[in-house]
Amino acid sequence: MNRQEYFNFIEEKLSFLAFRIEMRGGLNILDLNLHSENFYLHFFNLLFDWNLKNLNTVEKNSAGIDLIDTANKIIVQVSATATRQKVESALSKDLLKYSGYNFKFISISKDAKRLREQTFSNPHNLTFSPATDIFDTSSLLSIISTMDIDQQRGIYNFLKKELRSEPDPKKIESNLTTIIKILSKEDWSQGTMGFEIIPYDIEIKIFYNQLEKAKVLIDDYKVHYHRIDKVYSEFDKQGVNKSISILNGIRTEYLALGKNLSPDHCFFSIIDKVIHKIRESANYTAIPDEELTLCVQILVVDAFIRCKIFKNPSGGGSC
Repeated sequence: MNRQEYFNFIEEKLSFLAFRIEMRGGLNILDLNLHSENFYLHFFNLLFDWNLKNLNTVEKNSAGIDLIDTANKIIVQVSATATRQKVESALSKDLLKYSGYNFKFISISKDAKRLREQTFSNPHNLTFSPATDIFDTSSLLSIISTMDIDQQRGIYNFLKKELRSEPDPKKIESNLTTIIKILSKEDWSQGTMGFEIIPYDIEIKIFYNQLEKAKVLIDDYKVHYHRIDKVYSEFDKQGVNKSISILNGIRTEYLALGKNLSPDHCFFSIIDKVIHKIRESANYTAIPDEELTLCVQILVVDAFIRCKIFKNPSGGGSC
């Protein structure tokens, strides 16, 4: 299931981030701690639809809190230390002007389960329920696990941009070759069609097809066009037009989805369906999920650039 794929990726990235913060903290390397304030600012805004801002950009050296959402009356401390003393130290600062605000505590590396079971001195009577206002990696994953698939995909895409490591180009090419070989042996349901590139501006096509979320992916992976072209050319030298077969297969999935989905939903559903097809293939030798997803995303972006999916802005009809 796609839900499992998204959750596994999210769990891996958040757990690894917490591990690295803890390990580097022990070596007194604190750069990740510094950047975590802004990471969790955007992460929590995405998770809970808040409007947090970094308080240091508004008020220098503010004691006890790091992030603030004035619209929802929320103040947040982000910390690698998860102790009762740390929480009470934050609550005891001069926070009188935040009367009526909800205090949140984010533990960025340590398990905070025991903290959520405790009571705290709260001299300014801020709204604060430890059970629901103290977050750590485990509690966040518990929340994310019950979110709907579109929300999980949004978090997945956010973490890919924030925390991904750049793959080795040689490994991408090797995986693309493997995947194209698998796809070329699949029985796609529709016949072949011409293989041509219709001139158009990619940015105009993205705008024309109202691809707001998919735009990020297209912008990221359009640079791989020449790499895929090289792989396709090598296969086509074998005398079989595998490139046409694969592009037609991706187009088949696009046409099968019909017009009931939003453009972005359609784009990502094509990726999901191609991944499913590969996994179900008898020829599939498993590669890490992240690498498989990356390669299929690159292939679908390439199909978009070659105008095999979505409408051509210059013609108005399907490419």
